[in-house]
Amino acid sequence: MIALVVATHGQFSREIVKSAEMIFGEQENVAIITFKPGEGLNDLQNKYQKAIGELDTQDGVLFLVDLFGGSPFNAAANLISQEENMDIITGVNLPMLIECFTQRGGSKLEALVDTISQTAVNGVKSLKKTLQQSEDEEDL
Repeated sequence: MIALVVATHGQFSREIVKSAEMIFGEQENVAIITFKPGEGLNDLQNKYQKAIGELDTQDGVLFLVDLFGGSPFNAAANLISQEENMDIITGVNLPMLIECFTQRGGSKLEALVDTISQTAVNGVKSLKKTLQQSEDEEDL
């Protein structure tokens, strides 16, 4: 099972994992990393190294972070730059995390990255545009 490290500014990582587990069920092999005011890249890298040491990383490690170029991303990028079976996806959201929980047990890292990246994009919808598309399809 691919190990997950969910890392964000503030408590968002903790809360999004709790929300996903409320829907999908409690998860194993997941680390939650919070980036608090006053901390720097070294603090995050130390948290990441500790988390990776406690996770089963045999099938790979996927970092889900909030912002491309933010501190959680930068610290992870520094850590995994020379690693083969690790990757980072930015823009963590609830549909992505639930899909990740669903797929990570039977997927290779690259396939998981592709799947949940698409899920994240597909999870952003406008009600009015969705209703209009449904009406247009019915007219066909």
